[in-house]
Amino acid sequence: MHFDLADLRLFIHIAESPSLTQGARRAFLSPAAASARIKALEGQLGSRLLYRDSRGVELTPAGERLLQHARLIMRQVDYLKSEFASNGAETAGHIRIYANTTAVTEFLPEVLARFLAERPAVTVDLQEKLSRDIVRGVLDGAADLGIIAGPVEATGLQVLHFSTDHLVLAVPLGHPLASEQRVTLRQTLAYQHIGLHDGSTLLSFLRDHVERLGETLSLRIQMSSFEAICRMVEAGVGIGIIPESAARRHSRTMQLATVELDEPWAMRERSILVRELEALPGSVRALIATLRPDVALLPVSENTDNLLTEQP
Repeated sequence: MHFDLADLRLFIHIAESPSLTQGARRAFLSPAAASARIKALEGQLGSRLLYRDSRGVELTPAGERLLQHARLIMRQVDYLKSEFASNGAETAGHIRIYANTTAVTEFLPEVLARFLAERPAVTVDLQEKLSRDIVRGVLDGAADLGIIAGPVEATGLQVLHFSTDHLVLAVPLGHPLASEQRVTLRQTLAYQHIGLHDGSTLLSFLRDHVERLGETLSLRIQMSSFEAICRMVEAGVGIGIIPESAARRHSRTMQLATVELDEPWAMRERSILVRELEALPGSVRALIATLRPDVALLPVSENTDNLLTEQP
């Protein structure tokens, strides 16, 4: 059985697009030519790969399996090109990262700014994802690496712990909870919260824990960043649960009080997820070394036995 790399890349484009026409456009083919290539691929595999209707295309179970393998194959092809780039394996290439809310908004911008400034030929695609989607993306080869917080169960992935952060409660000065040393999540539910946007890992994480208490999270307003949440808290609009690193930074310029959360999940271990560290191109390994300089000195765990829980 012979696979054409161009056909596999075309299939990925179509699978990631709402329609065959748009997928064909991404591959610089006419819809008719793209359709003929997909039909030939289906004939070679002896399986139907796409359901086609007036609304677009949808992957069949066989198509889902092929997409996983095709992504891995094409990522390895990209890795090969990167490794043999004329300007050096560590200074060229494209890196796709799936990360949680805190990583995307808090520490990765600063890390990536330094990293990319030193490597003009490296490009990065950084996407905010939920924890389960981060794990799935790395497993499927859709992402080179994932950054996640909390325990993870992902057989086949290597897990590199690199830092710890805490969730804290930010309240306005003079708030009834400001004088408390520690509060539980249940105590905070008596007040209106300022939250992140729908789809953020932090909001999903908090809603899950509130539901386990049999309560509801009263959101007065949702913001797009931790800085915006802190500004609302400072103005007395409500209270917010945010990473300690964000609270510490913004409290330097805003009138805020922070209170520790008396919850076991408030302390989070941050981890990098990869399929196989040794097989990654130089640019990706260089980024991992930036996040965790001792990565080459310590053994890598294959997976953990803990249940994956959504962590921001």
